[in-house]
Amino acid sequence: MKSLIISNETIKFLLKRGGSIIFTLIGLSILIFILARILPGDPARMAAGWTAPDWVIEEMRRKLGLDQPLHIQYIRWLSDVLKGDLGFSIYTKRSVTVDVLQYLPKTLELIFVAELFSITGGILLGILAGAFPYRLPDNVVRVMSYIAISMPAFVWAIILQLMFARIIPLFPAGGQLSSHIVPPPRITGSIFIDSIISGRFDALIDCLWHTILPALSLSFGSMMQNARILRMGMTDIKGKDYMVLSDALGLPLRLKIYKYQFRPASIPAITAMGMSIGADLGNAFLVENVYNWPGFSRYGVTAMLNKDLNAIVAVVLVVGIVYAIANFIVDLIILSLDPRIRRMSRSV
Repeated sequence: MKSLIISNETIKFLLKRGGSIIFTLIGLSILIFILARILPGDPARMAAGWTAPDWVIEEMRRKLGLDQPLHIQYIRWLSDVLKGDLGFSIYTKRSVTVDVLQYLPKTLELIFVAELFSITGGILLGILAGAFPYRLPDNVVRVMSYIAISMPAFVWAIILQLMFARIIPLFPAGGQLSSHIVPPPRITGSIFIDSIISGRFDALIDCLWHTILPALSLSFGSMMQNARILRMGMTDIKGKDYMVLSDALGLPLRLKIYKYQFRPASIPAITAMGMSIGADLGNAFLVENVYNWPGFSRYGVTAMLNKDLNAIVAVVLVVGIVYAIANFIVDLIILSLDPRIRRMSRSV
């Protein structure tokens, strides 16, 4: 009976978080919808062409619904979005929904590999620095973290591309597949998944090889930030009474580091890892351009340069949804790791 009560309270806690995510996304959609329409530039003129006569531009404005009041435009747009229609792109001349389905999987592949580097490297370096505070491993990690966090992802993209694609040509300089590799049949839009389903492991390996440099460029800053946060948590815990007792009892070093230092120190690091997913998706806007990666973030840059209203709103909204989902998953992980939050959920 007790476990049932805890389960019900936990469900209430998660429902409250889910409700806050929905309200946040609605607020985000309103904000970006208004900003996209008050920015300088006439999307109707850009869609019709700069040499188009005024009557053609006015007809295009009516076609795009820009002649209606702003609140009417938003209500119509929201109604279409709930039906799965993100509107018409004036740049690609097709549905924004089709564009999202084409470009988003490619960026999610890049983010997935970047997060593997960020989480794995951050945990290993954080444990190394936290287990030997103020010694050589810790000093090296701290210096690396200062350098990595202070430089934007696109700068790392240029540096890594110059070093490992030009000077030492170990990796491709850009693109997602080599020119001699035939893409796998399109099933999901993800080359990783489509290659596995169709048995095209040559395309899978080639795509992974193209992904390493842009993924490292995206993940280096967040990797060192995660390591820094984990190191700080493990260092603080090292001075606790129970850690002194574990030293006195002669417990194995591996047990002390994993069970008594890493687990409690990992909670703030996991929160930072969840937030880094959204940050990496934002940093991908420039990294994808450096590596000529045909992804969703590069599509977003093109939409902004062409004042493609529906595409701009869709890009920001999708980024917000990915960010919200990542943070919701982090809440679930922390809820399972920290008993204090489970106890707090009973009072929600």
